[in-house]
Amino acid sequence: MTRRKWIGWFAVLAALALLIPLTPWFSGPNSATKEKKSELRTMSVHKEKQMKLQTVQRDMEATALLCRSECAKNFQKLIKHEASHTTNQAHLKHLMGMHKQMIYVWWRHQGQSITEGTKPNQTELVKPLAEAREHVLRGEAYASAPIQTNGHRYMVIGEPDARDKGDGIVGILLQDIVTHVESHQRRNMRLVPYPAEGKYKIESVKPNSTVDITVKTGEDNGNASHYHQNEVVVKFRQEPTVDDLARIKLDITALTVKKLGYTYVFRSRIMEAEDMIRYFNNTWHVVYAEPHYLYMTNDVKTSSSSGIIPNDALYSEYQWNLPVIEAEKGWNVSKGSNNVLIGVLDTGVQMDHPDLKGKLAQGTNLVASDSPPDDDVGHGTHVSGIIAAAVNNGEGVAGLTWYNKVLPVKVLDSSGAGSTYTVAEGVIWATDHGAKVINMSLGNYAEAAFLHDAIKYAFDHDVVLIAASGNDNTERPGYPAAYPEVFAVASTNSDGTRSPFSNYGDYIDVAAPGMSIASTYPGSQYAALSGTSMASPHVAALAGLIRSINPDLTNVEVMDIMRKTAKDLGNKGKDNYFGNGQIDIVRALQAAQQSKLSLQQFPALVERRLAQIASQYE
Repeated sequence: MTRRKWIGWFAVLAALALLIPLTPWFSGPNSATKEKKSELRTMSVHKEKQMKLQTVQRDMEATALLCRSECAKNFQKLIKHEASHTTNQAHLKHLMGMHKQMIYVWWRHQGQSITEGTKPNQTELVKPLAEAREHVLRGEAYASAPIQTNGHRYMVIGEPDARDKGDGIVGILLQDIVTHVESHQRRNMRLVPYPAEGKYKIESVKPNSTVDITVKTGEDNGNASHYHQNEVVVKFRQEPTVDDLARIKLDITALTVKKLGYTYVFRSRIMEAEDMIRYFNNTWHVVYAEPHYLYMTNDVKTSSSSGIIPNDALYSEYQWNLPVIEAEKGWNVSKGSNNVLIGVLDTGVQMDHPDLKGKLAQGTNLVASDSPPDDDVGHGTHVSGIIAAAVNNGEGVAGLTWYNKVLPVKVLDSSGAGSTYTVAEGVIWATDHGAKVINMSLGNYAEAAFLHDAIKYAFDHDVVLIAASGNDNTERPGYPAAYPEVFAVASTNSDGTRSPFSNYGDYIDVAAPGMSIASTYPGSQYAALSGTSMASPHVAALAGLIRSINPDLTNVEVMDIMRKTAKDLGNKGKDNYFGNGQIDIVRALQAAQQSKLSLQQFPALVERRLAQIASQYE
């Protein structure tokens, strides 16, 4: 499938998905009016659910196609590499070691056949395997339909040798990644209650309150926040003494006490959050005492020079998202710099993914401090690849930056959720370890003063903070995206329309591609995911590119450039759905480059240089 057809396919599906009538605004106490309003709301919720289900199905199909295409291209590379040599089983074994989804391969080369891997015993695979060999012997490519058997999903493909008819490669691919993407995206799109109550001993509540509600469906998540049932976050006006803490532990029957800066997280053996909040407010007159909220993943030409089209295997056919934001032309202005770190607060990352080789800095795991920041969900690896997958290496996908490194900070656990404390700790850790940009593809609907303090700390240290707005198609402000120090991102489709799941509101700064985005995924694989979680790293990468070409810009100036250079979409000017518009890489980088040379910026530049010199002698 060509890239143009790929983009067109998405545009049609996105347009169909957006055919959702708006619920009219009714007023007055009339019971018939109320019933009609309720009926329309029910219809709207049903259609929104169907739209999200279509998005999940689209991501599954795109992921299966990515898996098939990437493996087929690797088989062809192997065939061409060995075209003038005798069969080298070591090369085949190496390829399969790098791509674990290739579980069995039959290779016929110059009349000789070798196999590698273990062939599953399932009878459902016998016929497609025989058909694949027959096609290859005739010089034809082959791809079976998905095969579900014994709790796994498989596909059989065959790639012929174009030079020697009768030779070629047949492989059995394990495509459990598609099932994993389905489960991941049903949570990411809030189609299921998430997180499940009980995992964290948590309560679901109305945002910014402790008023209990029951979350039975994914739709309910759009009007809910979640907090630890037996934990509170407290900021004291005066640092408590050892004796004070001993008294508090006794009063609340504390199990654990954690400290981050001047803020404490108390966990009680028996007291619930509401009672503890009342205790701290009445007894200690604190700055704030609030629930310990959980945050979850939020997972669709201006330059005269020609663009740079990378040779990454999946780029031209599947990565519609980079050309539409003018990345190809933007790379002529800047490809980034390894001096500018981009922190990714997420589920971690696959540290040895072949397409992230050399693109990851030494990160940390704040969920389990004695372990590396490995990704046990997939979300963080996908987000990291959007930013920094190796470009022009002939492998997989291309990231937005060629040289910037990702600083992985694992703040979300295997369920895709993490506490306010861990996210706040991650913000501070990334800031203290050199991140100049921080991406947060996570959120919830409760304001947490605790997290806001950490956000302010990073902002005051000149960090550009980027966050996803959320996937509930709601105007309710999501946090951390809605904090004034944070740059909030909405999602767009391939045709520039709003992704129907994308949250909206007056706090949205810009939009970026977020529908079926191809990127890296655990298992050294590639997947297509949708969500504002995918839109946010596009903007974080742009911020990294801007800071690379002009390191003297402040975080406020970087954000201002991204707003002013965005391509206006929707209603003229800033609006609630697209903010200032969709990011434009080349315009933003040109503006950053010009501001570096601008006479208007010269006095401020000199002042900063003098301050930097003076600080060296303090």
